Amino acid sequence: MQSSPITQRNIKAICEIEQQALSRRSLSVRISDVIATHAGRMWFILFHLAWFIVWIGFNWKRHGATTFDPFPFSLLTMIVSLESIFLSLFILMSQNRSGFHAEQRNHLDLQINLLSEEENTKMLRMLRALCEHHKLPIANDPEIKSLAERTQVQEVLTELKNHLPTGPEPED
Repeated sequence: MQSSPITQRNIKAICEIEQQALSRRSLSVRISDVIATHAGRMWFILFHLAWFIVWIGFNWKRHGATTFDPFPFSLLTMIVSLESIFLSLFILMSQNRSGFHAEQRNHLDLQINLLSEEENTKMLRMLRALCEHHKLPIANDPEIKSLAERTQVQEVLTELKNHLPTGPEPED
């Protein structure tokens, strides 16, 4: 099924925004994203498993054989610890960027929702005026009168805060 021209236009606009955001990333951010992406893949786990098996197998104490990292494998421990630190930092950088972009999208969604609310309120007022002009009984519906009033965002937020279950307050 072919999507509507409006849907296609919106998809194109979203793709262009995402492409612009991707192309504006610095080299260090791109490298960080590649590392964070590949660190979460199965091949990365299998590579490390093979690496550990080979390392331990090569350095296991054998009669007369020399090893460069005898048990308890101090060099391997240090390398893995350093890798862990850097991987954690790359993943945190990636998560911070993802969180920032998610917050931007949430602000955009909120703005669009508020604009839609304004448009719907205006349309309901116009429809109510038409119904009143033609003396249709629907014009006196109290629910429609309520919906045709401008939404007070701060009041809605206060109501939500007063009625939602409380949890730990986020720290700034």
